[in-house]
Amino acid sequence: MHDPSTLMDEGELERVLEAADEEVRISQVPMDLHGQRLDKALAQMVPEFSRSYLQQLIEQGDALIDGRVVTKVSSKVRLGHKVQVTLRATPQSQAFVPEAMPIDVVYEDAHLRVINKPAGLVVHPAPGNWRGTLLNGLLALDPLTKDVPRAGIVHRLDKDTSGLMVVARTRQTMDALVQLIAARDVKRQYLAIAHKPWTAPSPTTVEAAIGRDPANRLRMAVVDLTYQSGKTAATTIEVLDQNNKGCLVQCTLHTGRTHQIRVHMAHIGHSLLADTVYGGAKAAGMDRQALHAWHLAFVHPITGESIDLRSALPADMAQALDDWGLSYNVTL
Repeated sequence: MHDPSTLMDEGELERVLEAADEEVRISQVPMDLHGQRLDKALAQMVPEFSRSYLQQLIEQGDALIDGRVVTKVSSKVRLGHKVQVTLRATPQSQAFVPEAMPIDVVYEDAHLRVINKPAGLVVHPAPGNWRGTLLNGLLALDPLTKDVPRAGIVHRLDKDTSGLMVVARTRQTMDALVQLIAARDVKRQYLAIAHKPWTAPSPTTVEAAIGRDPANRLRMAVVDLTYQSGKTAATTIEVLDQNNKGCLVQCTLHTGRTHQIRVHMAHIGHSLLADTVYGGAKAAGMDRQALHAWHLAFVHPITGESIDLRSALPADMAQALDDWGLSYNVTL
């Protein structure tokens, strides 16, 4: 079984407690969790809460094993143990409520949806954005998603990145999609407008690990794993057009690290237009990073159908290309 708290780099999500400020959950330990640490077992038994949050509850005496208060997260559980935990509302959990909003659904069936996210929409609640996120909108669009961790979100786009995202409608589909992404069986391609004419070979693959920037914890950076923490990352970049102002490139993700394309493009000297976090300047009317998830393809994990979807450039990026005299010739 998967621990959902480890599946994404993009933060921890808590379930909304709608009825009261606290809720008591009681579960019996199944065979596959026999001998596990209490915190790890709870992360499986109460998957809509993060493991770190559950650890806090254990340490403050909100967890019981067979009626006995246990405060050590490393306490072992055994087959048949009755585990009780009192879940208390947090600012995070209280943020996860349905909010009606327009969502551009480009594909939908009983198992999943693919949506076209506009720039400016935050994917899930986080400090500074507890409401008005895509997660809130998904909860309003489909009430069944309240029973799916993270409302079915299995990967994310940055707030100011536009384009295609797949979201699950059932827990079975969510687990299967997570496995597809981990196995690199989901094709994700982006269009980006970058500064400076391209001089390197095309296509070229950038293989450079990414971790927190030691000089600025709000940024990511290329790191040396010998000395710094991080994860391997690979992006293939192909030039579609260029001139003396800049270039239009297609980026294919082979891994899914936070800010991966933005970091890799800046690393090779081609910061994205208006990506001020990573050295890009506002230009050609762009006031957000010029990055669009235009192509998403995968084999449906439940039906076996081949899903292959494309999204046209949003108006701001199309206008920027026109202003810079660059051509957009990808096939939709």
